[in-house]
Amino acid sequence: MDARPPVNGRLIDPDVEAELNKLGAMPIAILRVRYRELFRSEPPPAFGPDLLRRSIAQRVQERAYGGLSREAKKLLGQLVRSMASRKTGRLEVPQRIKPGSELVRVWNDQTHRVTVLTKGFAYQGEVFTSLSEIANKITGTRWNGPKFFGLRTKNKETDGTGQARPASKGVRRGRK
Repeated sequence: MDARPPVNGRLIDPDVEAELNKLGAMPIAILRVRYRELFRSEPPPAFGPDLLRRSIAQRVQERAYGGLSREAKKLLGQLVRSMASRKTGRLEVPQRIKPGSELVRVWNDQTHRVTVLTKGFAYQGEVFTSLSEIANKITGTRWNGPKFFGLRTKNKETDGTGQARPASKGVRRGRK
């Protein structure tokens, strides 16, 4: 047996690993049967093979190695209560931008390019910890960096369908 890291302090169970490996080749009819066995309910109609496999794999591992910790369950409960108290009923998750992405902003007819790093942002050969610092350097005034680069919109800046309106060319009339 090869040296594998334990899961939640328990050694990897070869039977669990074998069942997980079989999921990839299972036809959807068999996946639905296995889902019913594990969840004691019908799978949602929208669940295709991929979601069935993921759900089954999660449940098999949960039974073998244990579920969420008490702390994780408590945190999820708090998030659900917080979400339920909001007008939209939606949980707001911070937007993450992958390192290597490039943000482009035209300001006063000049194009400014920012590269997203693992920790920070690169602009004109310097590394910054926030987009707001870069927006300040570009404009000379205080800006919300994510908003300046078009990553954040207000409700009034949407087209009514929740989709953001196209970004402006970055020219603010009446100010330099």
